[in-house]
Parts: sequence; structure tokens; C-alpha cells
Amino acid sequence: MYNASDPRSALAGGQKGSDTRVHKSFFGSQLALFYDTAPQLSDANGQTWIGRGQNFVIVYRKAHKDGTFERVDQPDEYAMIIPDAETRVEITTDAGTEEVPGYSVVFVPPGRSTVRMLTAGTIVQLFTPRSTDLAGAASNAAAFSGTHPNVPPFEAWPEPPGGLKLKWYTLDVPDDPARFGRIYRCTTFMVNFLSPRVGPRARDNVSPHHHDDFEQCSLALTGAFTHHLRWPWTTDMNEWREDEHLYCKSPSICVIPPPSIHTTTAEGPEVNQLVDIFSPPRMDFSSKPGWVLNADDYPLREA
Repeated sequence: MYNASDPRSALAGGQKGSDTRVHKSFFGSQLALFYDTAPQLSDANGQTWIGRGQNFVIVYRKAHKDGTFERVDQPDEYAMIIPDAETRVEITTDAGTEEVPGYSVVFVPPGRSTVRMLTAGTIVQLFTPRSTDLAGAASNAAAFSGTHPNVPPFEAWPEPPGGLKLKWYTLDVPDDPARFGRIYRCTTFMVNFLSPRVGPRARDNVSPHHHDDFEQCSLALTGAFTHHLRWPWTTDMNEWREDEHLYCKSPSICVIPPPSIHTTTAEGPEVNQLVDIFSPPRMDFSSKPGWVLNADDYPLREA
């Protein structure tokens, strides 16, 4: 349910079509409150927190200058967000070394790669659970030891002609009322760096909606948010769930599973910055002309 001024009001229904799926069981939300928990790793490179969903692993790093983060035999493409303009990194892959500025989204090819911090700062790396070392280290790894009832197994999207290479894109893109946020995608992830909101969100203009068959990860970078979730009633009352109103400061993630009806309200008095993450990419967003800012670099999957 979107306000008519919201560009999402023109979207079709679920990820793979508009037919509503009947769900017989539900999987609850997950939180990783990085601001309120000890890091999973603390060493000379910095501090690292890890949380996950069914199809993604979020690695949040407060990194020191000259900190290095290496992947050896990385099985698939991963994404990285550099949220602050003053942060700079150097990334080395088999193709060479490239400096990447702050306020960027980066896609790193599989295989061997190293991220070296040219300044101290925050980076957020996004992996699929094929990176088993990171998936197993997540603070909520035990919650995903079994099969998720409503999320299909992960399938990567097609590679670009010529194969996967290091790519990065600036987040310094003007808002456009015809487009929802600033969306970039690769073979494994879709990242929507939403427009920052100063002050709390108006209570008379929210956007409750649901997804039939894919998770949403809401990454709070600054400010505070309440994630509101409501669950459908089924014929089996044993499966009914109470509404959730999950207040989260930053940094944190909230994993919103299907088919919960959900919306999020900014709560902080200053800048509230949220990033929505999907793995694999969303077809409905990808099908909207002009929404995905790097659409020419990555082909669509078959519908």
C-alpha cells in the first residue's frame, strides 16, 4: 500500500509475478544490533560485526588506516558500501589495483581480492552464504541452520559479457521523483541507498507492503528507525504471530522475511540513513526503466 506519489505504487506484485502466494508457515524477523553488541572480530585491522539472512551475510567493519581485508578463493561476486565521502580504499584483484573513493558502491569479482584502507573509516561488505566462513561467524547463524519456509534457494543473476570485473559507482546522484532511491545491482545483490531523511518520518505517509518470496535487509547507517511488521492470519491459529515494532539505532540490520507486511519509520532527530539490500536482485525494481543506475553493466535474468 503506497501513497500515489511513491514511485513504487506502479510496481507489480511479487518477485516472480503478481499472483499472491498462500503461506502456511512463517519465519520471524532477525536483528543484528551492531551498536549494542561486541564485534565478532577485533584485531589490528579494526572491529567487525557480522549478521545474516537466508540469502545474504552483512559484514560491518570499523576499519583502521592500513587495515586489510583479504578474500581467498571467494566463490562469487560480492558487494561493498563505502558510506562516508572521506573514506578511501585500495582494492587489488587479479586485474590489478585500483583506488576507490568514499560514498560509493563497489562490486568485487570472485577469486582473490584485498581491500586496504587508505584512511580509517566504515565499510560494509555483502556476501552470499556461499562464503561459509562468514555465514558461520554471524551473530545469528543458528537461526539459519535449517531451510527457510518462504525464501527460494539463492540463484545468481547472469554475468556481463566479458565476465566479472571490479566495478564501483558513486552514490552522489541527485534524487529523482520518478525513481525510488539510488539502486545498483550485480549478479548477487541489489543495493538501494535510500535518500536520507532528516528528522522523524511523518506518521500519515507510510508505506506498508509485503513480498511473497524474498527477504529484505534494512541496514541502518545513521539515525534510528522502527521496523513495523504484521503477519497474515491463516486457517491455522497456531501459526499466527504478534505484530512487531522493532526500534533500532545505528549501525544495525533488520532482516524482514516474507510475507510480513512491513514499513519503516525514521525516528532520529537528525540524519536517518537506511539502505535496503536484496539477494538476489529484485526483478520488479530491475524492470522499471531508469531505476537501476548501472543496468547497462549487468544483464537481466530470464523472467
